[in-house]
Amino acid sequence: MDAALIAGIVIAFVAILTVLRAVRIVPQARAGNVERLGRYYRTLGPGLNFVIPYIDRVRPLLDLREQVVSFKPQPVITEDNLVVDIDTVLYFQVTDPRAAEYEIANFIQGVEQLTVTTLRNVVGGMDLEKTLTSRDMINSQLRGVLDEATGKWGIRVNRVEIKAIDPPKTIKDAMEKQMRAERDKRAAILTAEGQRQSQILTAEGEKQSAILRAEGERTSQILKAQGQSQAIDEVFQAVHRNDPDPKLLAYQYLQVLPQLAQGQGNTMWVIPSEVTSALNTLSKAFTESLPASRATVTDGREHERRTAGSEAVAEAERAAAEAKAAAEDSELGPRQIEAGRPGLGTDGIPSPDPAHAVRPDEQA
Repeated sequence: MDAALIAGIVIAFVAILTVLRAVRIVPQARAGNVERLGRYYRTLGPGLNFVIPYIDRVRPLLDLREQVVSFKPQPVITEDNLVVDIDTVLYFQVTDPRAAEYEIANFIQGVEQLTVTTLRNVVGGMDLEKTLTSRDMINSQLRGVLDEATGKWGIRVNRVEIKAIDPPKTIKDAMEKQMRAERDKRAAILTAEGQRQSQILTAEGEKQSAILRAEGERTSQILKAQGQSQAIDEVFQAVHRNDPDPKLLAYQYLQVLPQLAQGQGNTMWVIPSEVTSALNTLSKAFTESLPASRATVTDGREHERRTAGSEAVAEAERAAAEAKAAAEDSELGPRQIEAGRPGLGTDGIPSPDPAHAVRPDEQA
């Protein structure tokens, strides 16, 4: 009784275990290779699968999703004999579970070693400058070589990226100095260009300012000349319209003479020879008897006119004496007094030079 119960329990356990081994559930994006009696039989897909227990053996499941593998930095020698450390990242996907399982023992290690050898071949033909600036070209060459080599392994290489290229520390320092020098050079060039543009603009502004200033001065001089011309024309027209006689002109001439000695820079005062003629004309005007007017025919009025003429003559002579005294007493130096008529000196003595100058050293 007890033996039969134990045997039944064992048989039930074996049956349950057999059923469990016959049923296999494969997750999505996974695949498993089945070996029957040691040979490849088929590949299990996602979902519920049945196998023959104790005859079929299911290998470990393979991940069919795209995988990312980052390899350690690898030392690579460039064409100019510099050692750089290159860190790469590989993106691949298993497309054939059977080939990935049976064509290569460890496809991850195979891809890593193939990447290192290909990278050394590609970078070995380029110098450091080209290596640092040709990452896209290196990536494309690596991808082409890896995709061709891993095709028989049931792997598709989707992308190869270089994370970092680390040259030696001395090379980094030299590159930093070079970059700094280039930036200083560009800064100096930009500063020089700015100064050049500033000087050009300043010169253009000064040119325009000088042109405008010259045009303004020209216009001002033209307007002043026109104003003076109009003033002279008005004076000329007024003089000719009023028809002044020589007596009035001589009197005005004598009134202007004291103004000649008022300049601070005058060291010598030259009296033109026309002064004598003006004095004679003025004297004649006051000494000669004026023609009798119709309104003044009486003797008393004629006597008053002569008396007034004598007073005017005396006043004119007094004004001439004061002008001569002012010229002689000027504090800025001796004044030269020219005779009124050619051939006469200041005392009426004939002189060969019409503008004979009397100086203190000659008098001594």
